[in-house]
This record gives sequence, C-alpha cells and structure tokens, in this order.
Amino acid sequence: MKRTFLGEFEEIVLLVVAACTEQAYGVTIWESIQQYTGRTISLSAVHATLYRLEEKGFLTSEMGGATAERGGRRKRYFTITSYGNRGLQEIQQLRQQLWQNIPAEKMQPKLSFS
Repeated sequence: MKRTFLGEFEEIVLLVVAACTEQAYGVTIWESIQQYTGRTISLSAVHATLYRLEEKGFLTSEMGGATAERGGRRKRYFTITSYGNRGLQEIQQLRQQLWQNIPAEKMQPKLSFS
C-alpha cells in the first residue's frame, strides 16, 4: 500500500478535525489549533491546509446553510474520511514505535557541572 505523508501542520489540522465533537469549520479549527499549540497562525493558512487535505482525500466538506448572523454567508464544514482516519492511525503507530525504540538513558536529562 502506498503511504501518503503529511507535514506537521497538516497532521495537526487533521487531528483537530478528527477531535471536533461539533461540526468543524475554518474558524473553530483555527481557534482549536491556536489553543492546543500556543502558536499564532493565520486563518488563511488553515483554509489552505484544509483544502489541500481535501484534495488528498483525507477530508470531505459540505456547505451549511446561510445564516443572518454571518450576513447570509454559509460555512463550509469538514469531516475526516476513512482514508484520513487510516492515515492518522498509521502516523500514530509509527510514532509509538519510534518512541518505544528510544533507550531510556537517552531520555534522561543530563546535568553538567562545570
């Protein structure tokens, strides 16, 4: 099976969409990423990544209804696909294997007194 690789930011965006308990759209995803990572990012970077993940088949999207509170504009809601779920599971397994292979002594802080 051919494996698709994700960049770090793509992985974070995909994880946030997967973790959303409500309908995921650009602003909620953007806010969650900033909250979880402590990074300041632009909304356009999130949108570009969402569309790229959709093109790769990791996400699907659909337009919601227009609301008066948004001046008649509609929201685009994103949902993770089964391919996206499988991709996240592969990434998780790979990372777990790598973490388990690190010798414990390498994870100990080294103190130096000079």
